[in-house]
Amino acid sequence: MTDFDYQFGRNQDVPDDHDNRSDYRLTARARAVLELEAVMPEEGDEDGDGRQLTCNIRDISASGLCLSVSEPVSIGALLPVTVTLSSVGEPFRLTVEVIWCRPNDGAFLVGMHILESDETAYVEWVDAVAKAMAEQ
Repeated sequence: MTDFDYQFGRNQDVPDDHDNRSDYRLTARARAVLELEAVMPEEGDEDGDGRQLTCNIRDISASGLCLSVSEPVSIGALLPVTVTLSSVGEPFRLTVEVIWCRPNDGAFLVGMHILESDETAYVEWVDAVAKAMAEQ
């Protein structure tokens, strides 16, 4: 499986008590970048990056993501995330809310709800996920 293969399914590593999404999911092996800390403009960070965490995507839906991350993420945190799908050239800038986080084989699985916002690519994300599901 390549980094951008998708298939219908339910991730077997996520227990039933964390299976709260009402949407169908696509299992995926792709990457996302979480922005854990923003840089204050006066700090003069030359490349404009705060503290970011590159993550593997376990599954996606129109309304959520399950990520595998190297460190725990605070439940309830609202974070910017950038996701790139193979079928779409531009990455999606989204805002997510961390719903749950639990240890998993030396890493952490994190369930996130994608928040609808006019300032993100939410509508484009929903459209791209719908197209990926239609191709299955």
